[in-house]
Amino acid sequence: MNKKALIILADGCEEIEAVTPIDVLRRAGVEVTVAGLSGKVISGAQGIKLEADLLLSEYQPATLPDIVILPGGAEGARNLSGSSKVSELIKAMHGQKRLIAAICASPAVALSPTGILKDRKVTCYPSFEKFFPKDTVFLEDRVVVDDHIITSRGPGTALEFALKIVEQLVSKEKALTLRDGMLVKMQ
Repeated sequence: MNKKALIILADGCEEIEAVTPIDVLRRAGVEVTVAGLSGKVISGAQGIKLEADLLLSEYQPATLPDIVILPGGAEGARNLSGSSKVSELIKAMHGQKRLIAAICASPAVALSPTGILKDRKVTCYPSFEKFFPKDTVFLEDRVVVDDHIITSRGPGTALEFALKIVEQLVSKEKALTLRDGMLVKMQ
């Protein structure tokens, strides 16, 4: 059975952080659903229009996805944070220890308010760490995995983030095969 991923796009999201995980996960054979927070056409931080498969409000799976992914971008992260549906989904995923991945501003702005980062090691875009509570351990690593939570720094780490998601969701072997096939040189 294929793994299922849900990536939620909000206006103001960083396009690289949205498209890269979608692309890499589909290469890995993961069934990816792209949900738009407020519309099916999302306007990214750099003015690129992205089209979602459906609205988040229309997403009604029989079971929770294997992973939920939140791209960053300051405005995008704020929009995700302002959604009770996103918050409820994150808490439900956390309750079942399903994978939760966030990059750039989203770990601090969208995940932190849900309370799931208590005593967790995480990373985020520089300067957003001030939004983490004192009981969250901030690291400057490019990608951080703490149990079922994956966080990353920003646009330049999007490919490493996506490959780490594949490693955690599918297998390390699949992530290495994709890395080599895409000619990725990891730092």
